[in-house]
Amino acid sequence: MQILIVDDEPLARSELQYLIERSSALANQHVQLEQSASIKQALELLLQKKSEIIFLDISLNEECGFELAHQLQQLAYTPAIIFATAYDQYALEAFNVDAVDYILKPFEQARVDQALLKALAFLKLQLVATTTHSDLLSIELSDRSVVVKKQTIIAATVNNGNLTIAVPQKSYQTKKTLHWLKQQLINYPQFMQVHRSALINLEEIVEVQPWFNQTVLLIMSNHLKIPVGRSYQAQLNQRLGL
Repeated sequence: MQILIVDDEPLARSELQYLIERSSALANQHVQLEQSASIKQALELLLQKKSEIIFLDISLNEECGFELAHQLQQLAYTPAIIFATAYDQYALEAFNVDAVDYILKPFEQARVDQALLKALAFLKLQLVATTTHSDLLSIELSDRSVVVKKQTIIAATVNNGNLTIAVPQKSYQTKKTLHWLKQQLINYPQFMQVHRSALINLEEIVEVQPWFNQTVLLIMSNHLKIPVGRSYQAQLNQRLGL
């Protein structure tokens, strides 16, 4: 198992590595640890080796750990993110990017162990999702569940904590997360996240229009308009051959 620690403070990285190495949660795991002091260095390491678990600080000199968290959502696989920081006021935002846990400095062995157990459970569920393949998606609504064919999904957006999944002629609102939906569609390469709160079916794009800050607006087959986040633009251009 590959674990990456991203923190600009050498002492914090060393302390966290020590606690991880002696954690009972990893007793049956062969663990390799890497350290990074910046987002750029972290991305370079992630291109070389797939890290299943990432301990991520929020304040990284002039950078913000959330920038890396959003970029991690574009990976073909989804690592388990554990925010490890001195600031407690960002916990809600951390879970909005699907972090599995949020631990505070100074680190304690018990909290590191607990976070690692959550990460391992997350990775186990992810493995089940990739090996259990079905063309059908069950969507839990407030009063019932509906079943749709995954290939028919046009787009999905998040607004005020609610996930709206659009299929031809209909849309369904659920309390599930965008990350949950991404895991259900992991075997379908036509789906791509294009914004922190939006995922689309590339085959359902009708138009690509210029938008603010050198980004674009996608017009979908059901006339839904989806803005593309700046950090997703390059990957979208590559996928569409733009």
